[in-house]
Order: sequence, then structure tokens, then C-alpha cells
Amino acid sequence: MIELFSDLFSDYTLRTVAMGAALLGITAGSLGGFALLRRQSLLGDAISHAALPGIALAFLITGSKAPLVLMTGAALAGWLGAALISSVTNRTRIKYDSALGIMLSVFFGFGLVLLTYIQRNPDANQAGLESFLFGQAAALVERDVFVILGIGALVIFLMGLFWKEFKVLSFDPDFFQTLGFPVRALDHLLTGLFVIAIVIGLQTVGVVLMSAMIIAPGAAARQWTDRLGRMIMLSGCIGAVSGVGGALISSSIPGLPTGPTIVLIVSSIVVFSLLFAPNRGIVFRKYREWKSGKQLRVEAVLVDMYTLAAQHLSAEYPHSARVLDVMSSMSGPARRTLGLLKDLGLATQLDAKMWSLTPEGVRRAELIIQRQFGGEE
Repeated sequence: MIELFSDLFSDYTLRTVAMGAALLGITAGSLGGFALLRRQSLLGDAISHAALPGIALAFLITGSKAPLVLMTGAALAGWLGAALISSVTNRTRIKYDSALGIMLSVFFGFGLVLLTYIQRNPDANQAGLESFLFGQAAALVERDVFVILGIGALVIFLMGLFWKEFKVLSFDPDFFQTLGFPVRALDHLLTGLFVIAIVIGLQTVGVVLMSAMIIAPGAAARQWTDRLGRMIMLSGCIGAVSGVGGALISSSIPGLPTGPTIVLIVSSIVVFSLLFAPNRGIVFRKYREWKSGKQLRVEAVLVDMYTLAAQHLSAEYPHSARVLDVMSSMSGPARRTLGLLKDLGLATQLDAKMWSLTPEGVRRAELIIQRQFGGEE
């Protein structure tokens, strides 16, 4: 492990791939939080698939595989796909998810047809275009990293410049429009940033998997915080860690592709967050439900014992555990809860069958009844 991290700084290829993947993770992850909040998770998938014919057309027109040329073609096609989705949704009765599915299929199918046509041409320069389907992070060079750095920095700058506007747009666009702000223009700007973030990641992760780099970091970060600023920062960090982790793991295992490895890592972080995040994690939620249920059982048995004792001269009058089983409205026999009451000092066991409240148990039962009565009032 120490040698692997040492190679991260000394090995040119590994350092270049890790830096490119980290920059992509920061850019895509930061924007993914807004896509998640706006319920546009599939938009990234549609844009990434729509970019494929743009890459093919850019190559057919220019004959160049320069990253900037292919990115320009991918950006134009991605923007066209997003614009068509918006237009179809606004001007027809087709729902948003249906429009996404239609555009994704049409653009991706058109892109595959163009790639097939290019591969059948007797031109040696076409080699490598198919790598945009699943990405080829190992082919990144310093020039590509600087392109990702420059474009990613522009995206982050614009996101910070329009932070307040994007925040309100994500939570309450109708209210935002009543204030007189150009909602449609800001929506197009945010969509344009999505397109840019997706385009710069196509060479690393590919068309098919790029949507995961947009959505997964935001989905993981959302489980840990309820503050938008923290969520966006955490989402970017998760994207960066996934990128570096994927580069390190793929370099240590021969033949393991970097792009899919990055996606697997970020997906693992999502699963971990869904299970163990303190605010929303399934494990902690089940624990809170169990703890709340145990508290309810304790209070129910306390009230039952106090109610029975109220029919006698003393509030500490003993009762049979079988009687408490019959009275108990909670699931399971009352004997389980009686043992817990004994440990808490709220009840005492007189013999094998009889139980009574302690003075502290009486006081606690009276407080519970008073609280319930006050709530009804």
C-alpha cells in the first residue's frame, strides 16, 4: 500500500490518470448535488449518450481526434439533446422521463451508427474513437489534464458566482420566478454546466458510465448532511476520492479498466452511506426505531402496572406477570419488559410470578400519565 501511494507521486502515468480522475470527480460531483435536488438524475445519462454522435460528427467533419475538437462536438450534441428534451416536455404532452428515454435512445443509436460507419472506412486515424463508450483513462496525458483543469475551474467558478440563484432554483423555482429572475436562462446555464462536466469526463469514464459520476457522489453526500453547501463540498470530495481510488486500484491489477473501477468505488460509497449515515442511514434508522419501540414498551407496562395498582390501597401493589401479559397492548409478553424495568430500578420481582412498582417506578408512571393527559388536552 505504501509503495502504491509512492507510485502516485513518482509514476508519470499513474499521477496523470489520478489527477485527471480527481479533477473530473470534483467537477461532476459538485454539480451532481444540484441534479439530485432538482430530480434530474437521468438528465446526465441522456446528455452523456447524446454526446456520442457529436464526437463522431466532429471527427468526420475535421478528421482530427484532438481532445478539444471532440469535446466541442460532444458539447454541442449534448446541449442539443438537453434542449430537445426541454422543448418536447414544454410543447407536448410527453412526460419528462419519457422525453429523456426517447432522446437517449435516438442520440445513442445515431452515435453507434456513425461509429460503425467510421470504423468501416479505410482510415487509420479513426482508431480509438470507440473508447469513448466506456472510457480510456489510461490514455490521459498532461494536455488532457490541463484541459479538464481549465474547464472544471470555469464550471466551479460559475457555480460559485451563481450560487444563490442555483440554490433557489433547485428548491423553489416558482417562487424564484415571481421575484422577477430569469428562471429559464438560469436553467439553461445550469444545464450547460452539466453538459460541460459530462463532456470532460467522456474520455475517462465513457458515455455509458458518465451519469454515475454526476449522480452517485451527490446521492452519497445527501445521506450525511441537510445543508446544501456541505453537501456540494462533500459530493466533490467523494468524486475526487473515487477518482484517485479507481486510478490506484486499476494500476495495481493488470487489465483492470480505470473508468468502471471509479464507478464501482463511488457506488460502494453510496451503498455505505445509505446503510451507515447517521442522519438517513438504514442501520441507524432501524436502531432508532428499535430504541423508540423499547421505550414505548417500557412506558406501556409501567402504565398498566400503575392502572392495576390504582384499584388497590397502594400504588406499589404487586401484580402477576400473567395478568400484565393479558393487559399488554404491545407485541410480545410483558415479561421481557419487566426484566428491563427491574434493571432500570422501576420495578421489583417479589417471587416467581409477582411484580410491583418501586417508588421511582410509581413516579415515572405518574409522569407518563400526566404527559399523555396533557397531550390530549
